[in-house]
Amino acid sequence: MSSENKNRGSVSGISRRNLLKAGGALGMASLGVTFPAPFVHAAKPIKIGYVSPRTGPLAFFADSDDFNMGIFKKAFPQGLKIDGKTIPVEFIYKDSQSNSNRAAEVTADLILQDGVDIVMASSTPTTTNPVADQCEINGIPCLTTGTPWQPYFFGRGGDPKKPFNWTFHYFWGLEDLIASHTNLWSLIDTNKMVGALWPNDDDGNAFGSKTLGFPPALSKSGYTLYDKGRYQTPADDFSSYIIDFKAKNVDIVTGVMPPPDFANFWSQAGQQGYRPKIVTMPKATEFPASIAAFGDRAEGLSSQVAWSAGHPFNSSITGTSAAQIAAQFTAETNRPWNFELGFRHSLFELVVEVMTRAGGPGKPEAIRDAIKALKRPSLVGPIDFSKGPVANVAKTPLVSGQWQRRGKSFELLVVENSLAKDIPLQSKLVPIKY
Repeated sequence: MSSENKNRGSVSGISRRNLLKAGGALGMASLGVTFPAPFVHAAKPIKIGYVSPRTGPLAFFADSDDFNMGIFKKAFPQGLKIDGKTIPVEFIYKDSQSNSNRAAEVTADLILQDGVDIVMASSTPTTTNPVADQCEINGIPCLTTGTPWQPYFFGRGGDPKKPFNWTFHYFWGLEDLIASHTNLWSLIDTNKMVGALWPNDDDGNAFGSKTLGFPPALSKSGYTLYDKGRYQTPADDFSSYIIDFKAKNVDIVTGVMPPPDFANFWSQAGQQGYRPKIVTMPKATEFPASIAAFGDRAEGLSSQVAWSAGHPFNSSITGTSAAQIAAQFTAETNRPWNFELGFRHSLFELVVEVMTRAGGPGKPEAIRDAIKALKRPSLVGPIDFSKGPVANVAKTPLVSGQWQRRGKSFELLVVENSLAKDIPLQSKLVPIKY
């Protein structure tokens, strides 16, 4: 990977500071959500930019945004108490529309027009990378999650010897995913033949990397990989993959497919009589909404589990457990929880900590340094930016799960926890039933 960040400044090469020097006026965003009491309106608010794929093919990642903003509003109705003062908080929400160019544009608007103090974002490199790039070039602190750290860091042209200055990220890494998946696959008898379905995007290229991704790790673990190369997404015909997988007797299928692509593959696999023992598909099988669309063929599919109702962690905002927050979400929305509920909530937790430590708005360097010094528990587990694996990146625990029938519905149950023993097992892995 090049050490130069080819994406930085793709929307605007003008920094926020230069714009302010030139007399640029800051405007109010149309989607601002402010949480002050009437008598504190005179105080300068903390402005937090929030970029999320509310619409488009990645919209299911943003399913819990309104819920988590509601929790924040209830917990801090007048704002944050900092140094004996109550400071109102304004969230300025922007929809990336599941498009990287749009994510960059709205982040530039947050910085150059709305004058935010910090930006937070989540959910795949399509959102996190362009958001972080805009913050980096404009000197604005940024917190992101929901993307494996390698596609985030190296996908932005990151160089471990030259760390980013303003942008920070926390999530698991490919090394964790690979270890958890191979340990998962070892739980039942297979021929160790793995078929890959990696799209030609930031995630697919990172997962399929011959240096950082699955290929070298699978070889070391005794697995044989069949990789036809990156496919162009969106895709509606996977016949050639299925023919080859059947011919090579592939027992295990993996990849990092968008749900619509996987839906096409899995439907065609059924039609053509292809029956692998294990299908572990990050991204496509993480969400109850996408699983529901597969009907009975959802049973037995597996995925990593970044967060669940069974995780033994509590919210620093509400004090409630993962199970309680998951239950509250379902009760209020009539929708099942998903892993992004926990990670979206953790962004709010960290923003509260960071802005309190930094002493309020208008202090970009202090906010940045507060993020860099973060070492604290959260709803998704401990966050510690001092440990790496590279500068400005922290890792969160990862386990693997399988969709198993519970009554009339399917639940993603933890079946492998070798990397995080404190997260309890909920069931055992079983071969897919046909």
